[in-house]
Amino acid sequence: MVDATDYASATEEVVSAARDRRPLALTALAVHGVMTGVLDPAHNARLNSFDVVTPDGQPVRWALNLLHRAELSDRVYGPQLTLHVLHRFADEGLPVYLYGSTEETLARLVPALERMFPGIKIAGMEPSKFRQVQPGEDVEIADRIKASGARLVLVGLGCPRQEIFTYAMRPLLDMPMMAVGAAFDYHAGLLRNPPPWMQKAGLEWFWRLGLEPKRLWKRYVILNPAYLGRLAAQKTGVWKARPPAPATDRPTTFAV
Repeated sequence: MVDATDYASATEEVVSAARDRRPLALTALAVHGVMTGVLDPAHNARLNSFDVVTPDGQPVRWALNLLHRAELSDRVYGPQLTLHVLHRFADEGLPVYLYGSTEETLARLVPALERMFPGIKIAGMEPSKFRQVQPGEDVEIADRIKASGARLVLVGLGCPRQEIFTYAMRPLLDMPMMAVGAAFDYHAGLLRNPPPWMQKAGLEWFWRLGLEPKRLWKRYVILNPAYLGRLAAQKTGVWKARPPAPATDRPTTFAV
């Protein structure tokens, strides 16, 4: 259930939730994220409970246009959406909390963001613990975030861990949460963006595969054809997509 949205609309939803002190869950899904939900009904239901799911990849935007005549002129790429949101937060003096990745990445990310947005307020940051949550730890994390004065949490745990974390923590926080994928690494200068022509042509997956073949080959070699097959089947009517109802139960365990 990806939303037919654009940068301006998605940004405004996040900023409005922050101003109103209300929870909101957002994620940006490319083909890998979409197929992770398709192949896991429980995760599919979690994704369908999100307030905003943006078309992170060009193939997802193309599918919305092909199947639903969305007439989207551009994708809503997670790392770029992050910059749009942070620009607004810096202008309005709304503090931001960074959750996930490693201490080294966060140490590079914060000064990079401060250079891009001189008025930005980083309320706090917390690297991933790279393990499952312990009893009561979710409440402790939420309390630390709220005590920091943050009005937004950026979550960089990787797909699908970050979506599960965001889904599980949303009931505990009165602020928007954005699962931003590799945005931390990109904006910290640890990953290079592909040339604009490759992004426009939907070939970012090929660029990333070249950078990290051992880690990503299964993701793209297996899931990309599966995505195209589902898309063709849905377009021709051979397969009718029946998305599950949004999930409501909090998971008993999830990665932190």
